[in-house]
Amino acid sequence: MREVTREEMRALEMRADAAGLRYGEMMERAGRAAAGEALARVPSGRALVVCGKGNNGGDGFVIARLLREAGLAVHILLAQGEPATANARENYRRACAMRLPCEALDAGNPAQQALARAADVCIDAVYGTGFRLPMPPDGEAAARLMALCGGLVLAVDVPSGVECNTGAAAPSAVRAGVTVAFHAPKPCHRLAKALCGEVAVRSIGIEQALGL
Repeated sequence: MREVTREEMRALEMRADAAGLRYGEMMERAGRAAAGEALARVPSGRALVVCGKGNNGGDGFVIARLLREAGLAVHILLAQGEPATANARENYRRACAMRLPCEALDAGNPAQQALARAADVCIDAVYGTGFRLPMPPDGEAAARLMALCGGLVLAVDVPSGVECNTGAAAPSAVRAGVTVAFHAPKPCHRLAKALCGEVAVRSIGIEQALGL
């Protein structure tokens, strides 16, 4: 399968949205794909979902909702405060409506460290394909906490701290056991393979929307 760059993926999403596959639906499908991969490996137990403020975090809120619906105990940590994009805010609202435990991330908080150590699966939904080095302090704090995870670390599209196009990574970048790539693999999945772990490429409907 041909790799796509950050810019190519953004253009494909824009074309799909114009063709009727709205961004909100792509986010829902991405979250469902990632949640399905998580549940195939960890069908029960405790999940820690670490969300950024952008659309990658929005995917995380979808995942959190679906994992809870599947019976897992879910806790959400906000790595950068409340979400900043419309679709991410909507999915944050839906997660809050389910009364999922949710709080600001504090990597030095012993209770949060205990949550990470006890998690059967930790979802990395902090940064996506738009990430560029250097790693901000809030991203480093999130990565430090996820490094404590006692179970599977699953990255949403790209492990946080890894650049999509180059594979360049921050020293503190998340090391995932599984990365769920949407629509197509990205260059970093090959160039930073040790950080991405197993890469599962899953459709979010773009090829059907565009007749690819």
